[in-house]
Amino acid sequence: MLTKRIIPCLDIKNGRTVKGTNFINLRDAGDPIELGSLYAQQGADELVFLDISATIEERKTFSSLVKEIARHINIPFTVGGGISSVKDVAPLLDAGADKVSINSAAIQNPDLIDDLAKEFGSQFIVLAIDARKKINEWTVHTHGGTRPSDKKLFSWAKEGQQRGAGEILFTSMDNDGTKSGFAIDPLSKLNQLLTIPVIASGGAGCKEDFLEVFAIGKADAALAASVFHFSEIPIPELKNYLSLHNIPIR
Repeated sequence: MLTKRIIPCLDIKNGRTVKGTNFINLRDAGDPIELGSLYAQQGADELVFLDISATIEERKTFSSLVKEIARHINIPFTVGGGISSVKDVAPLLDAGADKVSINSAAIQNPDLIDDLAKEFGSQFIVLAIDARKKINEWTVHTHGGTRPSDKKLFSWAKEGQQRGAGEILFTSMDNDGTKSGFAIDPLSKLNQLLTIPVIASGGAGCKEDFLEVFAIGKADAALAASVFHFSEIPIPELKNYLSLHNIPIR
């Protein structure tokens, strides 16, 4: 079994790390450079940087902040927010990103996934999917979770894989920030449906939630924000806990 990854997420707005519940009621969570550096020192496997207001504000990701964070870390670094074309990616890779995450632009133009995979390779492309459950379907949302689309979670994830995405980052909007645990059922189904890695996001509240998402949800990686930002779960303690429960951890 491949080792599982623990990934802190920096949601960035106006140059600061923020965190909300169900994608709203954002509160300040600290300086992204200091947090990124801390997580790298604590043994995080990767770091994700999402400029959450870039698409809504119709601008590009702050590459200067990406560059500054990259200077302070020595772990793989995924960057997303406002990426809408092939030409948007090179400046981020030059600034120190190892992978890029695309979301809204890929829904508006699915060929973007093909184009990016062809230009940079699938290993550089993370397809982020923000979805909310309505009746018995998971509807994909765009623009920082503010707009429902006509895409459904499972068919869109499968199409993303076919077009060349190297990973799927699935965030349950219903679970996000609630600390009630990850959305296990859709994660398990994604694992059965796809051959590329799935990153679980949304709902981490305790160490047991991480154990469940790996053991039952079969996620390849678990992403979390507030439990790390506010020092509720130290990463070394979490990794030791998972290792004691026979979860292969780096």
